[in-house]
Amino acid sequence: MHRAGGLWRRAAGGGGAAAGPGRGLGTGAGGDPGLLRASSPEVERRLRGLALVRGGFVSAGEAAELLRELEAVLGRRPYQFDHWDGAICGYRETERSRWGGAGRAVLGRVAAAFPPGRPPLPLVHVLDLHPRGHVRPHVDSVKFCGCTIAGVSLLSPSVLRLRSCRPPGHWLELLLPPGSLYVLRGAARYDFTHEILRDEESFFGGRRVPRGRRLALICRNAPHDTTPDTPGDSPAFIGDAEAPAAPQ
Repeated sequence: MHRAGGLWRRAAGGGGAAAGPGRGLGTGAGGDPGLLRASSPEVERRLRGLALVRGGFVSAGEAAELLRELEAVLGRRPYQFDHWDGAICGYRETERSRWGGAGRAVLGRVAAAFPPGRPPLPLVHVLDLHPRGHVRPHVDSVKFCGCTIAGVSLLSPSVLRLRSCRPPGHWLELLLPPGSLYVLRGAARYDFTHEILRDEESFFGGRRVPRGRRLALICRNAPHDTTPDTPGDSPAFIGDAEAPAAPQ
């Protein structure tokens, strides 16, 4: 079900209602700068407006309703510690197109992060990550995903790390508090891998970010007939591939 299938491999190497309570997030809006850190000012400038995170996007009441709705489905399923394309460890998942009131309200706001004429797909990927689980570095396949990825994070805080496919060594990290929204578009979606760090690696700068169970609602738009040139030989660091050293 996970739509990162067909990852690029090599051994080297955001219209809807206003976002959050009173907080807008259109396709040209920025996020919360205190929730991002980059390997260099150049990387920060390159990904400005293309990789962003907005805290407080989901209210406490909305989060509680979403958790009740999803727990009825996910609670009956065991966690899996392998994945058909090697991208996720320690997870359970589902896809949903029908939602209660909180889900409709939240996803209506998420839609504002997508470009005009390229709305999110009706099926939302719900990913339930075990406290010992993680998402390995990958680039979502252009067979399943268009130019924009937007995710709502619930339960545990986590760190989303982006690594440059070319040139290697450049990175950007996003701190994802519970109730936040992250958006990847353009170069952040095509030219950088993204991953959710495992608990023992979960730091944001010098700050420890303990990883518990994380629930994410992930929205993607449809592939386009003419996608940007994609780095077909760039590393995804999946499976046996060698990942670059973690940022210091």
